[in-house]
Amino acid sequence: MDHPFAPELLIEEIGAVRLVTLNRPEAMNATNEALHGALIGVWKHLAADPDARAVVLTGAGRAFSAGGDMEHFVELWNDPASRQKEIDGAGQLLREILAFPLPLVAAVNGPAVGLGCNLAASSDVVLIAESAFLQDPHVGVGLTAADGGAPTWPLLMGMLRAKEYLLTSKRIPAATAVELGLATRMVPDADLLAEAVKVAERLAAQPPQAIQSTKRALNMHLERAISGVIEYALSEEFKSFDTSEHQALVTSFLERSKQKSAASA
Repeated sequence: MDHPFAPELLIEEIGAVRLVTLNRPEAMNATNEALHGALIGVWKHLAADPDARAVVLTGAGRAFSAGGDMEHFVELWNDPASRQKEIDGAGQLLREILAFPLPLVAAVNGPAVGLGCNLAASSDVVLIAESAFLQDPHVGVGLTAADGGAPTWPLLMGMLRAKEYLLTSKRIPAATAVELGLATRMVPDADLLAEAVKVAERLAAQPPQAIQSTKRALNMHLERAISGVIEYALSEEFKSFDTSEHQALVTSFLERSKQKSAASA
């Protein structure tokens, strides 16, 4: 279908299902400014499609999404206007997903980290490949866990478990993600996309008014839970970019990445 979000997002029509693919495989679908903007805008576009009844969200290549692009973080250090736009966009993205009327199935085909993890966990059905994992490493890179983790995880998995995984940045293997309530069920890697489309087709076949209003009622719990929390967390994340700890951690990460690339060349 024609859309203004290419090449960062691919949108494929499968009957009444729309398959949306994050399309920066060379960067493990990490979100730079262009992909972040596309993710904010795509939901209203899909909701306006009169023939769409359900959506599948997945990633191109071997990752669902590696979260924020570290090189993009560096760009934000000395550009407070762009940083504020990004922070505002993070809040808008979460609200757009929660307000999106159509059933949303996440097909987590590989690592879903940071924003990628919270994109998945904000979906209505989350199918995760056996080899995949979830992780919100905001704290581990010196940032406030604002765009999904701190606002929504306590409601999904309970406060103590949310604290453990958010404050330590621990990886969450697929089976554990299901146990915690961050994923619906685990699927063999080779079957993931077909199973996600199958689930989406079943959702698409439900009476539209009934399924959309029921989803809306359910998401009101999340919307009320994040009110106030996300505003505070995002304002603190803005400040996090100025801390010496965050800048040192990102610089170290980028240096290690360059060394690995040089060694493998």
